[in-house]
Amino acid sequence: MSTEQHPRTFLERYRWALAGLLIAALVVIFLAPAASSDPDGLDRVSEDKGFVEKAKEPAYEWLPDYTIPGVDNEWASVVLAGLIGVGIVFGVTLALGAAVRASRRART
Repeated sequence: MSTEQHPRTFLERYRWALAGLLIAALVVIFLAPAASSDPDGLDRVSEDKGFVEKAKEPAYEWLPDYTIPGVDNEWASVVLAGLIGVGIVFGVTLALGAAVRASRRART
């Protein structure tokens, strides 16, 4: 047997991350459109306690109400907004992982 290791391909190195990305995308595609439109969390508390009218509108929203402005199909808009969110989180996570790996390599 050879003791040489072949360089791992992108798919070999990131197969678990890509599997997670695929699962997250499938969850967004099939479950996000079924999410409740009833307010929850702080929105619900503000309505129940009667101070919702004191809320200020945000100065800027990337994905207002988890939709894409200009996309008329509600299902497509919600799914696209969810996929954008998944992509952002995936990209930031990969970047942070790469930064940690680089700093570890620099220390050794």
